[in-house]
Amino acid sequence: MDETTAPTPTTEETKTHESWRPDEDTDPRTIEQEAGEPLIGDIVDAIRTVFDPEIPINIYDLGLIYAIDSRKDGSIKIEMTLTAPGCPVAEDIPIWVRDAVIKVDGSTTVDVEIIWDPPWDPGMMTDYAKIELGMY
Repeated sequence: MDETTAPTPTTEETKTHESWRPDEDTDPRTIEQEAGEPLIGDIVDAIRTVFDPEIPINIYDLGLIYAIDSRKDGSIKIEMTLTAPGCPVAEDIPIWVRDAVIKVDGSTTVDVEIIWDPPWDPGMMTDYAKIELGMY
């Protein structure tokens, strides 16, 4: 092969890796994952230990988690939002999430990104959260 010809990618290199989105009607414990990836169900359990200090519900059930991406190398990326842009702990919550998730077996790095689109609204909460807050 000469220097101008790129090698053909293998199937493993071309396979796409999709994030898991909590708005899907899928139990995170049933997601098929590659060997070595930190389990999405364990990541969700870790996120459920983080609470919004103004609302007595964990941030997962509040609907603040938009996507979780777990990779074979142990890296985890989480996209989340906040209930309001002016949240007084806006800088702290991503650190709390990172600190909770890094304890998951197999995790090596955790990147938490705050995103604002779509904006959060109470309809994103789980039924559990709605019942706990008396919204049903």
